[in-house]
Amino acid sequence: MFGYHAVRAALDEDPRVLIGLWVQLGRRDARIRGLIERAEAAGVAIHPVPRAALGERAGGGRHQGVVARCRGDGRRQGPEDPLALVASLDVPALLLVLDGVQDPHNLGACLRTAEAAGAHAVIVPRDRAVGITPTVRKVASGAAGRVPFLQVTNLARTLQSLREEAGVRVAGAAAGAPVTAYEADLSGPLALVLGGEERGLRRLTRERCDLLVGLPMAGRVESLNVAVAAGALLFEACRQRLAGQAGGS
Repeated sequence: MFGYHAVRAALDEDPRVLIGLWVQLGRRDARIRGLIERAEAAGVAIHPVPRAALGERAGGGRHQGVVARCRGDGRRQGPEDPLALVASLDVPALLLVLDGVQDPHNLGACLRTAEAAGAHAVIVPRDRAVGITPTVRKVASGAAGRVPFLQVTNLARTLQSLREEAGVRVAGAAAGAPVTAYEADLSGPLALVLGGEERGLRRLTRERCDLLVGLPMAGRVESLNVAVAAGALLFEACRQRLAGQAGGS
């Protein structure tokens, strides 16, 4: 794990996941001092090293003067099965499903947006998709350790089970969809499904969707970055849920 915000979030959430903290030799600024003080208070070993050594540990990533070694993958523990996770909730599920996102920057941004919108989990296929990497954790700014991240063997089968066994509506994002997200009902138990950077939704994934929705595009741009689209769709679902609660009260 590297980067100031990712390491700080881990120290705030559960410093026990950190085994050691490597900091740039000679750094005396307030941010680094704060991390060192928190880590020392939690019993995490501190290792001052030259900047070049940090670069090697971070694999060339932008480490901002700090790299941490974690136990496991540093993720929040909870139900690993989507059905069990939905069953554990006392509110309608809001899930973000990513079908083949391969760019760690996109996944990190999606995790950050999912946490901001209150999504209960991010679900991805185990194969041909990026998992939690140091770059993902850095871009997510702590969200990678807080939002349940579920990797499933068969995404199409998982979506089918969520529909049939958990009553979750599956809404796929697609260009040329017959309705926009603003016209569709996104207020109940919902899985929002977005495709990967190159191909969009795969055929089997599309076939498991209850409906396809799009975003109105006013300019000449044909599609949005997956993280931007995920944010627009998640917050529209949030808006509809809040409007429903206000109407119900």
